Amino acid sequence: MARTVERRVSARKTINHEFASVDAFINEYVTNISRSGVFIRSDEPLPIGTRVNLRFTVIHDELETIEGLGEVVRVVDKGRSKGMGVVFVELNEVSKALIERILVRR
Repeated sequence: MARTVERRVSARKTINHEFASVDAFINEYVTNISRSGVFIRSDEPLPIGTRVNLRFTVIHDELETIEGLGEVVRVVDKGRSKGMGVVFVELNEVSKALIERILVRR
């Protein structure tokens, strides 16, 4: 008798935002960014374990995009710092290089 395996695939949420500059990106939305992830301000943070498609468009030297896959690993839902910690699961090389330039600039 064949055994049925139930597979639950949760839909990924998309976080997509455009910023006028790298400073606006950091100051308005991402309060903490590192090589491994970001803290994203949000009045309605997603639950821990949620996979997210990340896409941040910023103007650095030119219009550039950080995009990839992340996973929510921490949620802060009280106080002035509401939001979620998202670890980068997968980033393309262009996104990694842009993050590195942003970190050096800080």
